[in-house]
Amino acid sequence: MLITHAKIHTMTGRTIPDGSIRMKGSIIDSVGPGRFEPERDEQMLDAEGADVYPGFIDAHTHLGMWEDALTFEGDDGNEETDPVTPQLRAIDAVNPLDRCFSEALTAGVTSVVTGPGSANPIGGQLAAIKTYGKRIDDMVLKAPLAIKMALGENPKTVYHGKNESPSTRMATAALIREELFKAKRYGEDLERSKTEEDADPPDFDLKCESLLPALRGEIEVHFHAHRADDIFTAIRIAKEFHLNYVLVHGTEGHMIPDKLLAEHARVLSGPFFTDRCKPELKNQTPACPGILAAHGILTAIITDHPVIPIQYLPLCAALAVREGMDHDEALKAITINPARICGIDSRVGSIARGKDADLTFFRTDPLSLNAKPEVVVAGGVIMKKSE
Repeated sequence: MLITHAKIHTMTGRTIPDGSIRMKGSIIDSVGPGRFEPERDEQMLDAEGADVYPGFIDAHTHLGMWEDALTFEGDDGNEETDPVTPQLRAIDAVNPLDRCFSEALTAGVTSVVTGPGSANPIGGQLAAIKTYGKRIDDMVLKAPLAIKMALGENPKTVYHGKNESPSTRMATAALIREELFKAKRYGEDLERSKTEEDADPPDFDLKCESLLPALRGEIEVHFHAHRADDIFTAIRIAKEFHLNYVLVHGTEGHMIPDKLLAEHARVLSGPFFTDRCKPELKNQTPACPGILAAHGILTAIITDHPVIPIQYLPLCAALAVREGMDHDEALKAITINPARICGIDSRVGSIARGKDADLTFFRTDPLSLNAKPEVVVAGGVIMKKSE
């Protein structure tokens, strides 16, 4: 397909006021100013001056794991029978036929990170996936992308209600540390058995096996943390075990931006289009991502779907702009920034040669209340086109 007469917002370089995008299959083949000459039998799409952006990215959701309009039957996000479950895989729970996938795609959200909730100190494996497809195996960008860990009220509340551990922040952190130490020792014993004749390999342990990629830095650890003290606990644990970490929510991040900058922290900010439904949200403000970005902290905006329905991701960015965030930074916070934070920017988040052909076309500012994509291209195929 060849797209012409487009105002191309690459998100990593200059905006091209009147340019062309050529796609071959599901990949962008070339991008540049002016009108490219059509190739033989090439599908043509005249953007007629529309603004073209990369497909939007929501870097923290539970899409397909809490199914729309269902209660327990569609709730597959929290395994509340064991506080330590790194072996659980999001891809085994996601239902790609949940209608929220099509709502995401219609809104121009073409990639998401989805995974377990925050009931457990260690919840399981997150996956980066596309919002189009019928089989999860065909939709995966990266799985596992990260291990989900949670601090603060959520694991406390769940296990306090069962009269089990953890019922304090101390116990939550201790459980995480204990499992990381076990996995570290397991990995060391495994390596020793490969080089020393008299050293036997350890008994197979799926929990330890699941944590080894995080300990090696091959995948990230995403820490659910709202309060400032929980944020610092996440950073403390990450430094102890040399983890490649990301802060999810960071609700009180706006109170400690200098500390986060000094730690080179990355933050997935949100959801903030909500009420303050629990005590640790008392300092929640939609100004948070703008404050973080203004301090030079790599920040993305998230919905935490289904907390905020995923189709409202651009509205969350719009609210951040209303509360002081730079407009271009807000657009980056739902395109290139989440891609960079999650390590999937070689494929998504910007418009460039070799990237996935996921594009959204707008006739108005995408961060406005009445904005809807006129065209959505996903995997090089037109998924939506307004008449």
